[in-house]
Amino acid sequence: MHHRTLAAVAAGLGLIALSACGSGSTGSKAADSKTVTVVSHDSWAASKSVIEDFEKRSGYKVDILKDGDAGQAVNKALLTKDNPQGDVFFGVDNTLLSRALTGGLFQPYRAKGLDQVLPQYLADQGKNRVTPVDTGDICVNYDKKYFADHHLTPPSSFDDLAEPQYKNLLVVENPATASPGLGFLLGTAARYGDSGWQAYWKKLKANGVKVVDGWEQAYNQEFSGSAGGRKAKGDRPLVVSYASSPPAEVVYADPKPQTAPTGVAYGTCFRQTEYAGLLANARNPEGGKAFLDFLLSKQFQEDMPLNMFVYPVRKGAAVPEDFTRFGKPAPRPETMAPDTIADNRDQWVKSWTSLVLK
Repeated sequence: MHHRTLAAVAAGLGLIALSACGSGSTGSKAADSKTVTVVSHDSWAASKSVIEDFEKRSGYKVDILKDGDAGQAVNKALLTKDNPQGDVFFGVDNTLLSRALTGGLFQPYRAKGLDQVLPQYLADQGKNRVTPVDTGDICVNYDKKYFADHHLTPPSSFDDLAEPQYKNLLVVENPATASPGLGFLLGTAARYGDSGWQAYWKKLKANGVKVVDGWEQAYNQEFSGSAGGRKAKGDRPLVVSYASSPPAEVVYADPKPQTAPTGVAYGTCFRQTEYAGLLANARNPEGGKAFLDFLLSKQFQEDMPLNMFVYPVRKGAAVPEDFTRFGKPAPRPETMAPDTIADNRDQWVKSWTSLVLK
């Protein structure tokens, strides 16, 4: 749910698309017991001083391996689980969690500080193969200027998006290739049920919804309201993104505007939670455990909002005023039980593909 600097926002404010993006690393793989290698998606970001403080206190050097977008990173980690690239994996979210757990990606570890995590974010209780780290909401964002110029009220719900006045205005990500798109699909399934979501998508298709592969293309090329979108002359004033996208637009703008140029349709949101885990067959499990403890520390939890544009899961972790002033979590987001996602995700994506793309 899903984090970033504005440049990283361009790579996935949300945390995550499932399309391949290539990979990179801040250093070499762990070669000794004093290095802990963290495999993550490209949207990983943390303050240098915070990481350096962990290194000083723990005695471990941190090596971050950014391995593409979230789904790609998860799939690669599963393929290499017998000889993993690192010790910790960060960035599997609730839409893909069952795939990682069923595939045996992680080994059990109960992180210190887990008792400080808000209960709604806990998962895999009793086995402790993953540690919740952050949360956010996938939601439709709108371009305030477009709607003001056209004297049109922005949509506020899933139902609104299918109305004639919003024809040809919405761009979404393909749920087969992008996590925001998958979250939005799950949101519609939660809202309309297994028997109703396909009828809803038929309405969206008839209303001119545009589908692209990933978040970056949707937000920075097709959407008219983003900094990237303006440069690319995007013409769609509605986009599936995150409730935290408006704060990102403000925080990294120069000069900084007094209000966010984009808004959120809070009746279209799906709650996303990201997890980290100790990789099976990790070469440095002790270093990995220390890093998982660190992810739940108040220091790291309070550092996340203005780096990865997500909310902390730890009780009492402060969120910066710049973050809360220009955005807020959805008051009543759609949610879905992990078992329901696991049982239906692949079939829903297959049915969506046949319905919307053919």
